[in-house]
Amino acid sequence: MRIGFDAKRAYFNYSGLGNYSRNTIRYLSHKFPDNEFYLYIPKKKNQIPNGALNNHTLVYPQSWKGRNFSSLWRSYWLGKQLVRDGIQLYHGLSNEIPFDIMKNHVPSVVTIHDLIFLRYPEWYKPVDRKIYGRKAKFSCTNADRVIAISEQTRSDIIHYFRTPEEKIDVVYQGCDPDFYEQWTEAEKQKLKQRYHLPASYLLYVGTIEPRKNLLQVIKARHRGKLDIPLIVIGRSTKYIKQIHEYIADNSLKNITFLQDVPNEDLPGIYQMADAFIYPSRFEGFGIPILEALFSRTPVITSTGGCFEEAGGKSSMYVDPDDTDELIHAVRSVLENEKLRTEMQEKGYNHARKFTDEIIAHNLMEVYRKVL
Repeated sequence: MRIGFDAKRAYFNYSGLGNYSRNTIRYLSHKFPDNEFYLYIPKKKNQIPNGALNNHTLVYPQSWKGRNFSSLWRSYWLGKQLVRDGIQLYHGLSNEIPFDIMKNHVPSVVTIHDLIFLRYPEWYKPVDRKIYGRKAKFSCTNADRVIAISEQTRSDIIHYFRTPEEKIDVVYQGCDPDFYEQWTEAEKQKLKQRYHLPASYLLYVGTIEPRKNLLQVIKARHRGKLDIPLIVIGRSTKYIKQIHEYIADNSLKNITFLQDVPNEDLPGIYQMADAFIYPSRFEGFGIPILEALFSRTPVITSTGGCFEEAGGKSSMYVDPDDTDELIHAVRSVLENEKLRTEMQEKGYNHARKFTDEIIAHNLMEVYRKVL
């Protein structure tokens, strides 16, 4: 089978959407090497997504028109290119498919990650809401199959777009296989020295933005008089100003922000953490939760939404806006060794439901429904 992918975010995005795109290409190229994979990107970039095999072809605009109007090439003109390339199935990996794909009669699948811009419009600029909404609605209406990355997202697609239930498949995402391996004590010690990590710490990983709710973690640590250090890893936004102001106003110490941590170092940092804290208000799925579970690190995250799908029965869930609940959860994990051990082992067993093999098989089953 010759499959085309919207690979823009696989090459140019290093957050959740980029990770999903890279992992999907990797899963399928490893598990189904007899297929041909065409990766469509808006401009030339030679770096291959981590872990992808050589059974792929990179496609980018060649004409003056395509190079200078690459966004239009990707969203409005790509259908003709897919026909020329003999693509049998096109997979839009991040909430969109080309607007001309129908008239060029190319079968398609789209992955919808979330509809947060409709649930919480106040978090987005009006122009962004309009663009995201138009692309997502068109894709859910016109793609042959719709992949939702969680039951939560599936429910939102049905609610907001009235997409027929029978058209939607829930296929969970996974995380980088680097998280499957346990680091040796020697490797951990080298990493600890490199980043000046303390002996014990709480860990937060994620974009530093209001929705992810990092300030709540810092407030809980302060108000609960939790002495354990906090390590924060993630890209900053304007929200970081509120974080720094709160830290300064309360003279807080032992909060470390790590920037530009290579992906290959993350598993070791997770594995040494006493607990992973993720009080996000809403997600499509929550890959950092899986990363922590594979690392055998206890997870404290939010109630509702997709969080229990990702975290399973062994993780601890709190109201993301209830500081006292979060304080109690952290204390329970830190002070109860039996509970901590149980969360580690049961959490790891839950995470094994999200391995490459399972996800690749489920994706291919969706493709076969179309063809």
